[in-house]
Amino acid sequence: MMFPNKNSVAYFSMEIALAPEIPTYSGGLGMLSGDTIRSAADLKIPMVAVSLLHRKGYFTQGIDSEGRQFEQPAAWEVESKLVELPQRVNVLIENRTVHLRAWKYEVIGCFGFRVPVILLDSHLPENSEWDRSLTDHLYGGDQHYRLCQEVILGIGGVKMLRALGYSNLQTFHMNEGHASLLTLELLDERLRQSGQSILTDADVETVHDQCVFTTHTPVPAGHDQFPMDLVSRVLGDRDVYGMKNIFCCEGKLNMTFLAMNLSRYINGVAKRHGEVSQHMFAKYKIDSITNGVHAATWVSPAFQDLFDRRIPGWREDNFNLRYASGIPTDEISQAHQVAKQQLLDEVERLTNETLDPNVFTIGFARRATAYKRPDLLLDDIDRLQKLTDQFGPMQIVYGGKAHPHDDQGKEIIHHVYQSRKSLGEKIRLVYLPNYEMKLGQLMTSGVDLWLNTPEPPLEASGTSGMKAALNGVPSLSILDGWWIEGCTEGVTGWAIGEDDHQQHATDRCEDANSLYDKLEHVIFPLYLQVTQDYAEVMRHAISLNGSFFNTQRMMQQYVVKAYF
Repeated sequence: MMFPNKNSVAYFSMEIALAPEIPTYSGGLGMLSGDTIRSAADLKIPMVAVSLLHRKGYFTQGIDSEGRQFEQPAAWEVESKLVELPQRVNVLIENRTVHLRAWKYEVIGCFGFRVPVILLDSHLPENSEWDRSLTDHLYGGDQHYRLCQEVILGIGGVKMLRALGYSNLQTFHMNEGHASLLTLELLDERLRQSGQSILTDADVETVHDQCVFTTHTPVPAGHDQFPMDLVSRVLGDRDVYGMKNIFCCEGKLNMTFLAMNLSRYINGVAKRHGEVSQHMFAKYKIDSITNGVHAATWVSPAFQDLFDRRIPGWREDNFNLRYASGIPTDEISQAHQVAKQQLLDEVERLTNETLDPNVFTIGFARRATAYKRPDLLLDDIDRLQKLTDQFGPMQIVYGGKAHPHDDQGKEIIHHVYQSRKSLGEKIRLVYLPNYEMKLGQLMTSGVDLWLNTPEPPLEASGTSGMKAALNGVPSLSILDGWWIEGCTEGVTGWAIGEDDHQQHATDRCEDANSLYDKLEHVIFPLYLQVTQDYAEVMRHAISLNGSFFNTQRMMQQYVVKAYF
């Protein structure tokens, strides 16, 4: 695959999961960003990524004896993980100069190709104490803090790339609206190049042709909006404010609309999400590219060994995982038991709870927030107990953080934790603290069934079930996001409820009953049979879903549809 010039794509994201010991991510968006860059390196796509340093990370989650979440800073040793670059740039915030430096992390692909990740840092002595803190916390502070961060990411990011010599970038990819202010710096560049003082339609069209935008959520909280008085105070007076078709929406700066107005290509992250987004933003043409995960990152060591023996070259070409259909089911079961024991060992280390490797184990780990409905499984504990009377014991492993300001999400964690008291002896439930990359890999590979219960149509994509599929773990999920595409009933996993193709919420009670029905009438009987029928579903999860729902396929689609 040939590309026009070196480092053609600049990929901007507020969070990127680079490594477990670098806490510059909070959850799904950061995980996707990291997997995107890893696959870009594998495919030798000329890319440079830009984010913020987040010296104090997102947060480290603790859970007390009552099931209450508490947060601590996730401090880390920047100098031991990254290389400081000598270049310096500055941005104007509230009419004062904020100085920025950059640190570099290199992602190395399976063929040795390198994608640099540039992390911006305002922690410099020439800045005020408050300005030095602007690159400390991911998703911290109030609207003022967030807007100042987004100035650094978007405007500062473009300036830093230019200072580093990236003069021929063909495409600027905004991963969510947090980076949308990069469009303002590109417009300013046009003015400086032309020597004019007023933007023309030709300037706007040029910037429009340079940018692509990916939207990741239908949830309003995922679309940053700032009042124009705050925008004027932080950014100063700009002629672009008067260009209402570009900048202002109902008296506010809406970062999503700014990105859409100045992008040649816009996409959602699953087919259904593209449809939902098109309905939400009817005046724009919105395509879809379904998310994936980086296979080599998320496949457990036991399955890596199995794939290396049975499917040589699977790392270089993930589509080779189709050939998992020829792996004997007993070998898949054996590899899974190794992964399961590794998870249970970590459970014991974190909680002092000893779980049984021979007991059916359900896993759930997402950001703890209301629309993801983490506690749907616990809606009818009496019925859950009757299932164990009929089929024997079960184990449930939970994980996931609530945003520090999401009191409802914290209460859900508390409710899940407290439910242990009423579950009885046959149902063991643990809630693992501080869900992050390492724990995510252990959970998605080590449980027997991956559960996902979002309130449709609010699930844009979801990727945890894709990680599970790579490890032969079937999903039981609401038909939303990627699972509409990934679910072949009884073959790759199972659906909760029906897909009525309507963009409205389903009934919680109906969804819970469907969940219990599927466990009672399908999944438990299949799992407990002496035959290898359950292992056959595991094998199909790998060969059908693992081979397709990966970032290698995803990035190939971005290259064809969005980048070049």
